[in-house]
Amino acid sequence: MSKQTNPQPSNPIVVGKLGSAYGIRGWLRVFSSTEYAENIFEYQPWFINRSGQWQHIEIEAWKNHNQDVIVKLIGFDDRDAANVLTNCEIYVDTTQLPVLDGDEFYWKDLIGCHVITVEGYDLGIVDDMMETGSNDVLVIKANLKDAFGIKERLVPYLDGQVIKKVDLNTKIIEVDWDPGF
Repeated sequence: MSKQTNPQPSNPIVVGKLGSAYGIRGWLRVFSSTEYAENIFEYQPWFINRSGQWQHIEIEAWKNHNQDVIVKLIGFDDRDAANVLTNCEIYVDTTQLPVLDGDEFYWKDLIGCHVITVEGYDLGIVDDMMETGSNDVLVIKANLKDAFGIKERLVPYLDGQVIKKVDLNTKIIEVDWDPGF
């Protein structure tokens, strides 16, 4: 039986990014994509991908410092060692993410879904998501032969108002939205 020397996530998802070095002892700034910045530390283990190679990184300590969240990783004990990791995205395996309530969805699960109006018009496929501050927005890539000549639609993710139904099994999101808009 061979021991896996380079563990890697089987279904990786980006949860943040390592920023610039902080101080001389190997601390790095962390930019979290989680709803609350500190939640990024609840998802373990962390991985980075450097030059196509997965690397497991372990947290020694973390703390809030001024407006930043900073982390000390095991084995990165000075500024030069830490600088190598600047701008590396932080990955975890999706199995580490908590199970959501029935009416909550991860962005990763909405991307790729077909968006259909309640009248049955196919608006296209969710290509991306945006956070605007007041609400999330579906970025929908319209079909090539869109009757309204639209290439991309931005539809607010307002549950109950605009978003009528999300079915991840069929990958269909039903919306109350004017296709000409």
